[in-house]
Amino acid sequence: MIRKAPISMIMTHNVITLKKDDNLEKAEHLFKHHRIRHIPVVNENVVIGMLSYTDLLRLSFGDLTDNTEKGTDVLVYNMFTINQVMNRRVVSVSSSSSIKEVAEILATKEFHALPVVDNNKLVGIVTTTDLIKYLLAQF
Repeated sequence: MIRKAPISMIMTHNVITLKKDDNLEKAEHLFKHHRIRHIPVVNENVVIGMLSYTDLLRLSFGDLTDNTEKGTDVLVYNMFTINQVMNRRVVSVSSSSSIKEVAEILATKEFHALPVVDNNKLVGIVTTTDLIKYLLAQF
């Protein structure tokens, strides 16, 4: 393991993002199409919130019904906006933060993804999955 290795070594650089006025159907499509669980919400590449797939599941009946009842989710999604559902208290790290520092944050907080921000602009995202893959590669 490289001591003091920067998070930029393992973060995702091409980040899928949403805007606060995008709809929740678009969010669901992005989660499923890209097989991701966290999407930063941005305003001109500045992070203003985070939306997780779990946030959507709390609103929908997705885990209670089969996939044929999509109309129910659409109805519920139309009742809320991304701005209402997203987490506004976002913790971020810089691309020069060490992998160890990021692991400590994720191990002690109740979230599983951190936006990576340099000069107030989104440059990446790092997840617990990224950390696990990094650790597995060390063995």
